[in-house]
Amino acid sequence: MRSDINYHNWRYYVLNDPVISDYEYDQLVAQLKSLEKKYPQFVTPDSPTQRIGDELTEGFATVEHKLPMLSLDNTYSYDELREFDRRVKKTTGETEIEYVAELKIDGVAVALRYGNSLLAQCSTRGNGIVGDDVTTNVRTIKSVPLKLLGNGDLKNIEVRGEVYMPREEFEKLNEKREISGENLFANPRNAAAGSLKLLDPKEVTSRHLNIFVHTVASPSSKKYTTHYQTLLALKEAGLKVNDNMKLCNNIEEVIEYCELWVDKRDELEYEMDGMVVKVNRFELYEKLGMTTKSPRWAIAYKFPARQATTLLRDINLQVGRTGVVTPVAILQPVPLSGSTIGRATLHNFDEIKRKDIRIGDTVIIEKGGEVIPKIVKVVLDKRPKDAIPFQPPKKCPVCGSELVKFEEEVALRCVNVACPAQIKRTIQYFAGRNAMDIDGLGIAVVEQIVDTGLVKDYSDLYSLKLKDIIKLDRMGRKSAKNLIDGIEKSKKRPLHRVLFAIGIRYVGIHAARLLVERFGSVDALSKASYEEIESIPEIGPTIADSVLKFFKDRRNLNILKKLKSYGANLERKEERKGKVLEGKTIVVTGALKKYTRERMKELIISLGGRPSSSVSKKTDFVLVGKEPGSKYEKAKALGVKIIGEVEFLKMIEEH
Repeated sequence: MRSDINYHNWRYYVLNDPVISDYEYDQLVAQLKSLEKKYPQFVTPDSPTQRIGDELTEGFATVEHKLPMLSLDNTYSYDELREFDRRVKKTTGETEIEYVAELKIDGVAVALRYGNSLLAQCSTRGNGIVGDDVTTNVRTIKSVPLKLLGNGDLKNIEVRGEVYMPREEFEKLNEKREISGENLFANPRNAAAGSLKLLDPKEVTSRHLNIFVHTVASPSSKKYTTHYQTLLALKEAGLKVNDNMKLCNNIEEVIEYCELWVDKRDELEYEMDGMVVKVNRFELYEKLGMTTKSPRWAIAYKFPARQATTLLRDINLQVGRTGVVTPVAILQPVPLSGSTIGRATLHNFDEIKRKDIRIGDTVIIEKGGEVIPKIVKVVLDKRPKDAIPFQPPKKCPVCGSELVKFEEEVALRCVNVACPAQIKRTIQYFAGRNAMDIDGLGIAVVEQIVDTGLVKDYSDLYSLKLKDIIKLDRMGRKSAKNLIDGIEKSKKRPLHRVLFAIGIRYVGIHAARLLVERFGSVDALSKASYEEIESIPEIGPTIADSVLKFFKDRRNLNILKKLKSYGANLERKEERKGKVLEGKTIVVTGALKKYTRERMKELIISLGGRPSSSVSKKTDFVLVGKEPGSKYEKAKALGVKIIGEVEFLKMIEEH
């Protein structure tokens, strides 16, 4: 067991290439701890339980930590959190304990040392006693201040934190690696770890790493008596502290906060896998003490596993609206992140080949922000002897047409525009929430109206009659009436939504708005030249070329002609509302009561405003909903005007 754990430590920390999930690893360590507790005569100095961390990566200078960088004990249950609370009370003699609950960021642990307010040195955890000097690389992280703000008590400090890679940057990085034929990173944590160990700082800069600071290891002042005070002081000093921290009066408040974030974690722009719970008062730390590996005044509550190991039973083929044939893994159902997973995306056939994924393999799956989890890797040690490499198809699995692979793409495509699968996916896309937003037009209904020949393209939706819909399986009169009403209502959707809905390749909702703003109608856009389209700011040659190709296809023109005849909105309508927000830049943060985020952006645009995703001194005001994040804090720091939803609605209603 010790040998197995050391092997997995090496795979995870040295190679950044794990072959088991975090949960499985933690269970192995817990089992070893239990055995050593029961048979202490067999504990050896080289046991994984007797050291703090793991081996160092070669190629970097080493730094000895003045105070060891300890790891935290993990728990997966609320009962164990309550037991932790009982131990704390028993050891300290206190009847009530305050805790600070903080998000457990899934990143790379680092130590930052400041001298006379200047950043002096940065190092990784390493083995807990000695780490790698990554100062040059960490200096490229823009959220790390090179000089602390103010002239306060935190001039000479060492702080601990987590370097992480935002989800969006992680996806972009893997896309680039996929194009260049490099191995993909398993998750953002592995990508961040690999980035910190790059020898070229310029390459590190391109990875857009970020950091959250969470602990003062060696403060230069005795004025702070609680952990929560130091977090606030770190923020004032210009260090990035996660806003989602809470001072809790007791362990039950901690558990409530943990429960809140189990379901909310996918809303974040970064990965987090649990909650760190720390005793708040520093005076209790000495009483509680620490083991050789972990402090007794803190514990990590780990959320349900985001990775799991299961069996790949089969690989199914799906045809999308653009004809791309996508392989989907059919898995032996396994619990993951609170749900049972039976499918996972395989992206494309090149990835199957690169990862050497075969039917019958044992695989590690991961669920991040994706709706469908993905296969991270194959556990080769468990591969059946008779497993054979998967062969990409030569014909469309739906219509039987020959598949085509264009030179600039990795995807296999069915180019038969009459392929039923493409028609179905196109109609689903057309009816989607950000497009025509037709309620009641789910996949089951789409399947039936296409299979029965009622609809041959999305324009045919407007020819449907109530009597046609009532005949469908599981469709009552009321549901049929609601669907017909929804289709009729969609004729009034604004032009940018229609332009998005018709499915011009590469034209997202933002690009659709820009095209509508410039040309004002589908007819004018269809006659525009390449130069006219490409000259629009934020519209590049790829979109311009795609728009031209779309309008050169006579089949598309015929569909648009039918849409117009049915009364769909193909011209921009003048807004009756006044331009009360003319020229104003507005940032929205937090959850709003009356509007979704997308609908609020549309409202702002219709009133002449410009919705923005980032706060700067040029921002006119920040519209704040429930539980605002870092944008709210930045607005306060910059002195940008902040208004609530009620005030905003009153402001626009008065004009």
